[in-house]
Amino acid sequence: MTADEIIEQLNLVPLPEEGGFFKETYRDQGTLASSSIPHLAKEHSYSTCIYYLITPEEFSGLHAVKSTEIFHFYCGDPVEMVQIDQDGQQKSIIMGPDLLNNQSPQVVVPPLTWQGTKLVAGGSWALLGCTVAPGFDYSDFINGTFTELCDLFPQHRDIIKDFTHQ
Repeated sequence: MTADEIIEQLNLVPLPEEGGFFKETYRDQGTLASSSIPHLAKEHSYSTCIYYLITPEEFSGLHAVKSTEIFHFYCGDPVEMVQIDQDGQQKSIIMGPDLLNNQSPQVVVPPLTWQGTKLVAGGSWALLGCTVAPGFDYSDFINGTFTELCDLFPQHRDIIKDFTHQ
């Protein structure tokens, strides 16, 4: 299978700002009142899910979301996820199918953690899923620019350069 075949089969579309291709597959009809989730500005669904595909040219640039994200590796080539928390602690996680070589099929991203995802060198594509709870809303998305993130985390300049759309 090729990335183009998957994009067509799953009706994926380009994901603005972040990069990659996606399709929302689930939005819970239940909602949480903004009073019960004070870190979010308005009512949100309980949870949402998407398909998310990356290629060498289309990767997930560093961004943060105000809710917890749980990524699931479905198929394709291994990917590297970089996370930088609010204290500037950085970690890299390899997502993929090879559990015996410390690849992970699932990764949790805490709220307001900067994260980005790229294929491991030599990869062609990877299909992931992402579940967000409380559910994703575009008002909760914070896009990271190279300059802003280097001002916040100068010690991670090289990683930021690799994981931002310039």
